[in-house]
Amino acid sequence: MPQDDLNVGVLMFVAYRAMEKRVLDAVVAAGFDDITLAQARVFQRIGPGGTRLVELAEQAQVTKQTAGFLVDQLERAGYVERVADPGDARAKLVRIAARGRAAARIAAGAVAEVEAEWAAHLGARRMAQLGEALTRLRQITDPFA
Repeated sequence: MPQDDLNVGVLMFVAYRAMEKRVLDAVVAAGFDDITLAQARVFQRIGPGGTRLVELAEQAQVTKQTAGFLVDQLERAGYVERVADPGDARAKLVRIAARGRAAARIAAGAVAEVEAEWAAHLGARRMAQLGEALTRLRQITDPFA
């Protein structure tokens, strides 16, 4: 398929995957070399106060068993911890642990670097328009927003 024929969804996916690779490469280069792409995709969906496993699975579009397996690995590596859910004594929340916060800081720096490169390439106005358009599109595409 010629480049000019790519639909907008594929173009967004290509840009996302490029950023995802840069972020994971930066995290690994910073010494967090025991995290996989699959683990990172679940990790990035953990909310500030923690997230239930079933919600992580749903958002990552994997089975609860797969999410549980990935969270188990993240927990063993010290990136996350399971804590009691204050809203439901029977449930647990997956929360980012100290090592995970350190890795997340590296990831955030890499995201900022990529976004700065994109802004330099597109120009500040186009980058702002892109962000605004994608934020608006999220209203009808992201059931977890």
